[in-house]
Amino acid sequence: MKIGTQKEQKESAGRIAARAGVVLMMFLLTAFSASDLAAQTRIGIEHGAVPEPLTLTTIDGETVDLAESFGQRPVVLEFWATWCPKCEALAPKMSAAHEEFGDRVDFYAIAVAVGQNPERVRRHLEHHPIPFPVLWDEDGAATRRFQAPTTAYIVILDADGRVAYTGVDVDQDIRGALARIVGGDPG
Repeated sequence: MKIGTQKEQKESAGRIAARAGVVLMMFLLTAFSASDLAAQTRIGIEHGAVPEPLTLTTIDGETVDLAESFGQRPVVLEFWATWCPKCEALAPKMSAAHEEFGDRVDFYAIAVAVGQNPERVRRHLEHHPIPFPVLWDEDGAATRRFQAPTTAYIVILDADGRVAYTGVDVDQDIRGALARIVGGDPG
């Protein structure tokens, strides 16, 4: 008995391979301590790069075309997971940055599809809300596009759509980075 067309089987195998690659990348990179990652000269996507926008869905299934933000105004992307203690520790800084800059900057949490699913994310957010949209990176497209080395990874694009900041871990100065990018008092 043949299950699905050959094309469907290839597409399914491709999705499985993409997920396995993301899982492997996240596993290997979480083996490094934050200081190991910070000591590297390059974390994630290259500063100055202009990444192509992509379309993701919210955890509730609504489509979000990031082309509506990229190159229009600054954008903050937080690669995030329910199981990530560093993401939880970073949450107050992200909420404060959103409170201060949310009228001038688009914020998105990108839920990686490693060890979680949309239902688990929804349940988590009932008790630990995030004040900006949570997007679901089902096939790892955003993780690959922004070369996310781990969760608690932040990418900030300037109004021209160029990567202006990348950082990882809980000691990031999100407010200072946004003040430099958007304008304002970095102190």
